[in-house]
Amino acid sequence: MPYLVDGNNVMGQRVGWHRDKDAARRRLLDDLARFVRVERARVLAVFDGAPDEHFPDGASYRGVRVFYAVRGSNADERIKQMVDASRERRTLTVVTSDRALAEYVRRSGVKVIRAGDFRRRLDAAVKPAEHPVADVNQNIPGVGINDWMRYFGVAPDDDPERDDDEHTTRAGKRKR
Repeated sequence: MPYLVDGNNVMGQRVGWHRDKDAARRRLLDDLARFVRVERARVLAVFDGAPDEHFPDGASYRGVRVFYAVRGSNADERIKQMVDASRERRTLTVVTSDRALAEYVRRSGVKVIRAGDFRRRLDAAVKPAEHPVADVNQNIPGVGINDWMRYFGVAPDDDPERDDDEHTTRAGKRKR
């Protein structure tokens, strides 16, 4: 399912985004790129304002296509044009909090997700997975710490206090 994202609406879900709009745009593009990778989704992001020199109109950034409002217009109008030109209206999802734009795209047969809801979905999708070591060992019968130490080339009788560079222990005793 392709997503057509009103970038400024999603950026606006973060407190203080307006202090550095270029940095906020780059952070959003990074989040969207991780979303693309995790969800295996197609994402097109449309921003208000002039194109970023590093991400020109129509550029692809790590799987995210980047677009901007046409000079003298706004992102909402560009999104409407893209919806009108789309052959995938039944599978397309527009992400926006703009009521007039949402109403327009719904009448065109396109699904709408509010920017705040998408931001939460985005945050959940890009949150790093947590894999505590204890859980890993519980799933492998008969594997303990000594097995892992051998796997990584450390003998169970090696002194963990040893400082290899100086061949001394942390307590300062000379190793033989």
